[in-house]
Amino acid sequence: MSAAPTTGPPRDNPAKVSVASMIGTAVESYDFFIYGTASAAYFGSVFFHTGNELIGVLASFATLAVGFFFRPLGGYLAGHYGDRLGRKTVLMWSLAIMGLGTVLIGVLPTFAQVGVLAPVLLILLRIVQGIGFGAEWGGAVLMSVEHAPERRRGFFGAVPQIGIPAGLLLANGAFLASEALFDGDWVWRVPFLVSIVMVGAGMFIRMKISESPDFTAMKDGGEIHATPALEVLRRDWRVILKIVALRLAETGGYYITTSFLLSYVVLAGLADKQHVLVGTIVGSALGLLSHLLFGALSDRIGRKPVFLLGSVFTIAFGIPMFLLVNTGAGIAVVVAVSLGLLLSHDPIFAVESSWFSEQFPRDVRSSGISLGYNGASMVAGLLPFLATALYGVAGWLGAALLFVLLGVVSTAAAAFTAETAPAKLPDTDPAPGKEVRTA
Repeated sequence: MSAAPTTGPPRDNPAKVSVASMIGTAVESYDFFIYGTASAAYFGSVFFHTGNELIGVLASFATLAVGFFFRPLGGYLAGHYGDRLGRKTVLMWSLAIMGLGTVLIGVLPTFAQVGVLAPVLLILLRIVQGIGFGAEWGGAVLMSVEHAPERRRGFFGAVPQIGIPAGLLLANGAFLASEALFDGDWVWRVPFLVSIVMVGAGMFIRMKISESPDFTAMKDGGEIHATPALEVLRRDWRVILKIVALRLAETGGYYITTSFLLSYVVLAGLADKQHVLVGTIVGSALGLLSHLLFGALSDRIGRKPVFLLGSVFTIAFGIPMFLLVNTGAGIAVVVAVSLGLLLSHDPIFAVESSWFSEQFPRDVRSSGISLGYNGASMVAGLLPFLATALYGVAGWLGAALLFVLLGVVSTAAAAFTAETAPAKLPDTDPAPGKEVRTA
């Protein structure tokens, strides 16, 4: 077993840091995901002047994709400044940018009020959201992983990941409540407007945690690069591309399971969209526990076996998931969506924070994981649009096979990615922050 360092920068309580990171991530995720729900259920008719429902959904999903295209820019900026100014600094401004974009969407005029200016403004604010969300993840998980004991990085790294299902839970719950309480445009506006309260709470909580000890050690040791993002692109571009491929089953499958299915059941006349929302809520609620379990399991048996559980399940479940949904039975839709989140998404997502962080040395770690993570998001942003287009051409089987293909790509990438969990490696005693490179 590696000896714990006896000197070095002080570490904040890992549970405190992880929970603070998770709360902020939940707020950011809520902001980002309410757009996905609104795109599938409302924006096609509100912001785009078309009498064809399918065309309206496609146009709405195209604006959804815009946010994903700008996430790599947010990731690049966050990685660069996270390695130069600190992880905590990035966490604060990413939350502020995301909150601003979200609240302003809530007050946008509609197409009926201002014509083509409405979708233009929507796209601009979606770009702001994309930059803010792209900047969030790297800083949040690094604060948790770098404060954690070496052999518990999987568990503590999984805590901020809970913010994703928590944010999705809040987003879908907000829409269900809004539909019950309000009429007209207020149904979709209110979930965006209440974000201002959540952002304020997240900012306050994040102010109370200390900077990452690894960054503090970097600063004290004069290890900070002038251009860390460019340095990692030059030095570790293969690892970044591998992370892009590893993420596709998780992030692509996630948006097919949630955003696409939300519009699919309506377009195909199978069920009410509320059944998909309920399934998403159930799956997200289960994810609050499953991420912790999968993260802890990765500390014991390794990152790769836990990851493969999710990516192989994605391959196996693509067609059965759609067969369940195609029954049109409410309970079958709920089960299909819940299982897709619990066993396809959660095992992969739970280990990404620790496994990806362990691929890079600390001097370029923020840049490396942010670029890889958000590079995959740029691809994932197109997938609800692509799944809808495939449904229009080939029916449900086209979308199902797309889901399967994502699992195949990520499983293949995992096969070529080395294990990094300390429990599965030979005993070593690296200098703090200078982990043995295993990938």
